[in-house]
Amino acid sequence: MSASPSLQFDALFGDYPLDRAFDEMREPGGEVRAPYRAMAETLSRLPHEELQRRKQSADLSFLNQGITFTVYGHDEGTEKIFPYDLLPRLITSQEWSKIERGLTQRVTALNHFLQDIYSDAKILNEQVVPRELVYSCRHYRRQMRGLQVPRNVYITVVGSDLLRMPDGEFVVLEDNLRVPSGVSYMLANRRVMKRTFPHLFHSYGVRPIEQYPQLLLATLRSLAPEGRPEPNIVLLTPGVFNSAYFEHTYLARQMGIDLVEGRDLVTHDNFVYTRTTDGLKRVDVIYRRVDDDFSDPLVFRPDSILGCAGLFNAYRAGNVTVTNAFGTGLADDKALYAYVPRIIRYYLNEDPILPNVETYLLTEEKERRHVLANLDKLVVKAVGESGGYGMLIGPHASAAKREEFAQQIQANPRNYIAQPTLSFSRAPCLIGDRLVPRHVDLRPYILFGDKVNIVPGGLTRVALDKGSLVVNSSQGGGSKDTWVLQQ
Repeated sequence: MSASPSLQFDALFGDYPLDRAFDEMREPGGEVRAPYRAMAETLSRLPHEELQRRKQSADLSFLNQGITFTVYGHDEGTEKIFPYDLLPRLITSQEWSKIERGLTQRVTALNHFLQDIYSDAKILNEQVVPRELVYSCRHYRRQMRGLQVPRNVYITVVGSDLLRMPDGEFVVLEDNLRVPSGVSYMLANRRVMKRTFPHLFHSYGVRPIEQYPQLLLATLRSLAPEGRPEPNIVLLTPGVFNSAYFEHTYLARQMGIDLVEGRDLVTHDNFVYTRTTDGLKRVDVIYRRVDDDFSDPLVFRPDSILGCAGLFNAYRAGNVTVTNAFGTGLADDKALYAYVPRIIRYYLNEDPILPNVETYLLTEEKERRHVLANLDKLVVKAVGESGGYGMLIGPHASAAKREEFAQQIQANPRNYIAQPTLSFSRAPCLIGDRLVPRHVDLRPYILFGDKVNIVPGGLTRVALDKGSLVVNSSQGGGSKDTWVLQQ
């Protein structure tokens, strides 16, 4: 005889701890939040064996689809199945509306900023952003000065990372403007969830995300050079050893475009062509998943074999569109992040809808002294790194590690910023046979072409290790499906 729903529910939650961090599913007093009640009821009625069966089915689905990512520097192998948690994360229609407006505002202002920096640089001349901060950024590309970018769109694909704070409000932790990844996992999570909890999914009225590949394709098409009504669009990948190669193949297949490597491309008379069995075929738009440095050995790193020689000259001539534009990494430099609220006010004459996290700039002597004296309380990040690399989480670090970072900061303060150790939200995850709280962030994906499009949802990343604040898959994190509700 199976346990009653209430007993099953109590057994699932067990000693589920609540603290000052916002819990996505439960109120501070332990009550289940209104949007999650139907889910809690479903879970409470499922026998333990059935819940485990569904989890195993979901894991097997990821394995069979080859949904993987790459971890560099691990002796036990680099290719990993992407960890997936069975319970979706819910976002109400009202919460999503604010997120959508805030991200639209943010990407619009950052695009204005890049257009200005690579032309008149008015924001520097008026000393709203320090000139030295821009010109010392290793992602600033002087080759982009005075270059006319198609439709003046620099940042076509953006993945901004959001955290929910103890008061329930969302803040922007960072913007990813170079080659943001993870959208394939968002789409794969949804497919698996619809099979795992079909009745629950349909009862919730979840807003769809499956249209993302076609929205991306339409966005890329809208940026094609003039006079190319049926543009040939390709996705440029670094190749099979890249951590996001699964995503590159997945998106190319979903959009029905060719997946190419640098060796598949050739330039002639400032046009780009791809080699095919029928000969050379002109390329009009390149969705680039290769960093600037490796894109063209004639302009950037001469030792790169991942890009295409002559690509930048074809781009400069206006014969091919490359997205995201070269030099966009300037706007996701973690030191420049501190100035985004000022950038929004300068270009849009609006207050930021989504706030920033307090950020210490270590080039400022007073702020540097404060950070060095409080390394045990702060998070330190290298300004140009991503994926959880080049980061110190002070409260969880050893004294030796803090001392190592202190020396690095003093040797090169421009290369680091510091932020408070944030108590960001947690969501219940099925670990073994219990629901336990784990920290989560949210990465929505923004498309910018002839207009801004944001699919309702994003990748909810999960710090699966107990007490961990690092959600990156490369550092042991996983993900959840994100349900934006119609009501």
